[in-house]
Amino acid sequence: MQMQTQRMILWIVFSMSLLFLWDAWQRHNGQPTLFGGAPATQTAGADGAPATGPAADASIPPASTLPVPAAEVPAAAPATATAQTIRLANDVLSLDIDTMGGQVRRAELLQHRDLNGNGDQAFVLLQDVPGATYLAQSGFIGAADGASFPTHRTPLAPVDGAQPRVIGDSADAVTLTLTGESGGLKLTRTFTLKRGAYVIDVRDELVNESGVPVQPTLYMQLTRDGNSPPGGSKFYSTFTGPVIFTDADKFQKIDFDDIAKGKASHSNAASDGWAGIIQHYFVSAWIPEQGAQREYYTRQVGENLYSVGARQPLGTIAPGASATVESRLLVGPQDQRMLEEIAPGLDLTVDYGWLTAVAQPIYWLLEKLHGLVGNWGWAIVLLTIIIKTIFFPLQAASYRSMARMKAVTPRLTQIRERYGNDRVKMNQAMMELYKTEKINPLGGCLPIVVQIPVFIALYWVLLASVEMRDAPWIGWITDLSAPDPYFILPLIMAATMFIQVKLNPTPPDPVQAKMMMIMPLVFSVMFFFFPAGLVLYWLVNNVYSIVQQWVITRKIESEAAARKAKA
Repeated sequence: MQMQTQRMILWIVFSMSLLFLWDAWQRHNGQPTLFGGAPATQTAGADGAPATGPAADASIPPASTLPVPAAEVPAAAPATATAQTIRLANDVLSLDIDTMGGQVRRAELLQHRDLNGNGDQAFVLLQDVPGATYLAQSGFIGAADGASFPTHRTPLAPVDGAQPRVIGDSADAVTLTLTGESGGLKLTRTFTLKRGAYVIDVRDELVNESGVPVQPTLYMQLTRDGNSPPGGSKFYSTFTGPVIFTDADKFQKIDFDDIAKGKASHSNAASDGWAGIIQHYFVSAWIPEQGAQREYYTRQVGENLYSVGARQPLGTIAPGASATVESRLLVGPQDQRMLEEIAPGLDLTVDYGWLTAVAQPIYWLLEKLHGLVGNWGWAIVLLTIIIKTIFFPLQAASYRSMARMKAVTPRLTQIRERYGNDRVKMNQAMMELYKTEKINPLGGCLPIVVQIPVFIALYWVLLASVEMRDAPWIGWITDLSAPDPYFILPLIMAATMFIQVKLNPTPPDPVQAKMMMIMPLVFSVMFFFFPAGLVLYWLVNNVYSIVQQWVITRKIESEAAARKAKA
């Protein structure tokens, strides 16, 4: 008993040491600590404060607090022309850009279906309709003496007419140019969308026509309501909300509720990084010029309406002089390979949580397997088999321990009946039996505990990967990200769980034994609502585990029978 206690203490100390080391690594890379609280970042400060002044427009951010003089922003000049949207599209992305300030009011991802509708339409990420607001906006602040530079509320006129700009079969890119003037600052904004790209290049050319020096600050922001996207599940959750990345503080997620309460904490001043909003499978982000000083902010701009963005001071522009600033707007799926090529840290928007370091190699292997078999469902099957095979030595040790426990289960039952309610003597007798038979009661559990982080990481890979969305497997499974429409996989999985229960040693406690029999039913009901890809993973895992356990158990029983025959 003393030896068992010492081993348990050593195992707990070792496990806690690993946990604290992992938590320190997480905090070093800007991830939330496992023990609550936010990563060590700069507080957003006054970013949540609305613009001052009697006619302030809350949707326009306050002037930058970086060391470039700038006044607070009054309301934008009233519209003098009727706003309209102009279509800008390539082969994968279609945008509706408003002449009112060049806002992106709608973005359709042409290669991704809207699975919450009739399935025949493209998925819409950015939109401005009753009950759903999600916009990309940019403009300039910092005008003095009650004036206003061009903001996302300033009317702009299209150059070369308002006809749609759709990429042709032989073109490499398509452009839209808008121009306007406010506060003595003339703006010419050009949107460029290349073939196959989810990134829009935005080029702003400014000319100072005011006759006095000006010091404008470019702001780039995403404005979204705080609602969860449609199609979510009550049985698992994914993050929806603003995110900010800098090289110093890494990837930071900000809850809408924290912004509303004025408790948002994130990077402030930086010369790198980006600001965006993520939801399950999709991301949008403003990416300022790398190396240019900027200031990140989050704000509540209305009832259930929030903005995240960056302010970039441009310095002084003399009368008659001009300046040019470039930025990029990403609107697209969370495709890791695409994102890591666009900007550092964007691949982290595929949210694996605290198991990112484990999940990324698993995703790499899943991607390679898909390249071999050409089907994400079969790639999941192969990946699960490979991981289970790698862990076979640990699993074998667990099954051997459970097989020995199963062999002494009748004797444990006799001990329980013999001592009745005298739990002290009953536990002593059980420990003596374990010692005599050289059985570690925790021997079947500890190898499984070691594998838990890997299998949780695999779970998050399958849940977060946009490749699973609308991906077929076989027959009735036409979307691995959606529940099995006929519940066939969950029912088969429940059957495999019943088989596992029968293969495992029956607990001496009748209540525990009943609970073990009920567990498969509970899990099967829960898995009715899980994505088919996740259920497929658990099903393959269970089947392979049953085969492993059956083989090892038969081998142990054969060895025991051989020893008994010799005796």
